[in-house]
Amino acid sequence: MIARGIDAVEVGQSAVYETAVLLGDVFEFASLSGDHHPQHTDAAYASATRFGERIAHGALLVAYMSAAFTQYWERWLRGRTAQPAVSYGYDRVRFIKPVRFGDRLKVEHRIARIDAPEHKAFAEVTVTNQQGETVAAATHIVKFV
Repeated sequence: MIARGIDAVEVGQSAVYETAVLLGDVFEFASLSGDHHPQHTDAAYASATRFGERIAHGALLVAYMSAAFTQYWERWLRGRTAQPAVSYGYDRVRFIKPVRFGDRLKVEHRIARIDAPEHKAFAEVTVTNQQGETVAAATHIVKFV
């Protein structure tokens, strides 16, 4: 049975996106976004900062959060509702620790709250590295339109 969009969502539903952050990915993101800040692209500059090396863009981590939402949509919503679910935005985005080239990231998108009258679901999104350290977090708002 095809449910009304928000009726297909339950607290606790989750999905995971995993990726490695590679030098080429960061440079491709810099090219796509136009963000060529030397913290991300200039090894000499970055070596003199408190991080001691180049790190990934925070906005790249938000893109990975979006990929986790797509994984959620594929797992829990595809075929269960004809009502489109879109990203309504990210609240409380935090970049907690630097993400270094070569880090393996796990991005979890977990539904935490539902506002049925507004056709919105709120997911807690966490990004952890290969040491299990949280490097970024946000609240993702999913809206059924």
